[in-house]
Amino acid sequence: MIRRFGETPEPGRKYVRRVGAYALLPRGDALLLTCQAEPGPDLQLPGGGIDPGESPITALHREVYEETGWLIAAPRRLGTFRRFTYMPEYDLWAEKVCLIYSARPVRRLGPPTETGHTALWLRAEMAAEELGNAGDRHFATLHLKRLKDR
Repeated sequence: MIRRFGETPEPGRKYVRRVGAYALLPRGDALLLTCQAEPGPDLQLPGGGIDPGESPITALHREVYEETGWLIAAPRRLGTFRRFTYMPEYDLWAEKVCLIYSARPVRRLGPPTETGHTALWLRAEMAAEELGNAGDRHFATLHLKRLKDR
C-alpha cells in the first residue's frame, strides 16, 4: 500500500495515474528546491512525470536539470507516496504517484530550462515547513531527522 498525503479523492471523479520521480538534493544543511510560479508560487522538490519508455532515474536526471539547471549524481530511492490533485497546466485530475530519491547535486550548468521555474537553496528546517505538499514535507522532515541523528 502506498501512503497517501493530501486531499481524499472525490467519489465519482476520474483520476489519471501519473508516475513521477522527485529528488531531495542536500548540500550541508540546505536542500536544492524549485519554485513553480504558475498557477501560484509553489515550492517543490525538483522532479516530474516519467515519459513513456523512460526509466525513473533518466526522468529524475532530466526533470532536475529542467527545473533547477543542476546535474545530479548517485540517486538512491527513499520511498513513494501518492496524492490526488488537479493539475491546471494539463487540465487534468491526477493520482500522482511520487517516487522520491535522494541525490547529490554536482554542478549547476545554468538557470532552469523549464519556463516558470526558479531554483533556490533553502535550509532543510525551512523546507520541511514550506514545501507546497504534505508528501514533500514528509520526506524533507525525514531528511532533517537523519541530519540531526548524525
